Amino acid sequence: MDMLITEETRNGTAIQEFILEGFPAVDHLGILLFLVHLLAYLSCFMGNMLIIAISCEDHRLHTPMYFFLSTFSIVEFCCISTVIPQLLAIFLSGRQRISFGACFTQAFVFLFLGSTAFFLLAVLSLDRYLAICKPLHYHTIMSPRVCVFLVTVCLVLGFLLVAIPIVKLSRSFYCGPNVIPHFFCDFGPLANLSCSETRAIKMLFFNFALIVLFTSFLIAVFAYSNIVVTIVRLPSARERQRAFSTCSSHLIVLLLMFGSCMFIYIKPKQSSRLDTNREAALVNTVVTPLLNPVIYTLRNKQVHQALKDAMSKVKLHRYHRKKYILSLT
Repeated sequence: MDMLITEETRNGTAIQEFILEGFPAVDHLGILLFLVHLLAYLSCFMGNMLIIAISCEDHRLHTPMYFFLSTFSIVEFCCISTVIPQLLAIFLSGRQRISFGACFTQAFVFLFLGSTAFFLLAVLSLDRYLAICKPLHYHTIMSPRVCVFLVTVCLVLGFLLVAIPIVKLSRSFYCGPNVIPHFFCDFGPLANLSCSETRAIKMLFFNFALIVLFTSFLIAVFAYSNIVVTIVRLPSARERQRAFSTCSSHLIVLLLMFGSCMFIYIKPKQSSRLDTNREAALVNTVVTPLLNPVIYTLRNKQVHQALKDAMSKVKLHRYHRKKYILSLT
């Protein structure tokens, strides 16, 4: 013990790198899984970039809702970009080494952006609440300055709530083993590998996870409870259908994200659930981000119309370009 304490004091940690185990049960399907997840990652990229491009290009989508949605798309894609490239490398090589600093950086960035995404979902819920329940005051309340302020608050809260437990965990002692039974560096597996006493750090992270998930969840419940009451009181069925269609996509995304993240981060005794955690994390980092752009585009008539107009402009531009080239010849 005295040797360990001396080494800890001198070097900070005995481990200089970790090995990400990935999914050892399906190592024989590495190439196939690599192609599937690469396609999913590229599809997620195209879907989120499409939402951002349409929101910026079409003046009809220059509203607080699409500002928040574009910000959410950027944060979500950056979040999965900290994980999916690592997963693709694991599927190709079987086992993947990652340095001590890079591992904790990955864990911090992933959790920071993930927490920010949950706060943005809460803000989107409030935006829908104000648009449907307080339409006369909506544009006064949701001014551009307020929108930027809300996004800034989401980023700051996400940063602070994640930075404290991650920094504390990175300062604990790691003497071995160094194999992480996961496909990326997450808080739970890292805490379980530490040779130091991490009970207080785990409890701190658990409390911060509760704050992130349940604060955003309660805001969403408050918003959509009032929305449902307001929609039911609308006089015509067409108005009720239109109001509900603007919220249904948000509800689907909320259920997908809250379900997987509560299963991973809220339940105690994470060491006994690493295999199931990997599956839930795969849903959270691959399936949900892939479905989100599809949900927001396929269930939104405004986005449909904006896409049609954009395609018409592209066709018209090609027609005039072809006509100009023919005139030169």
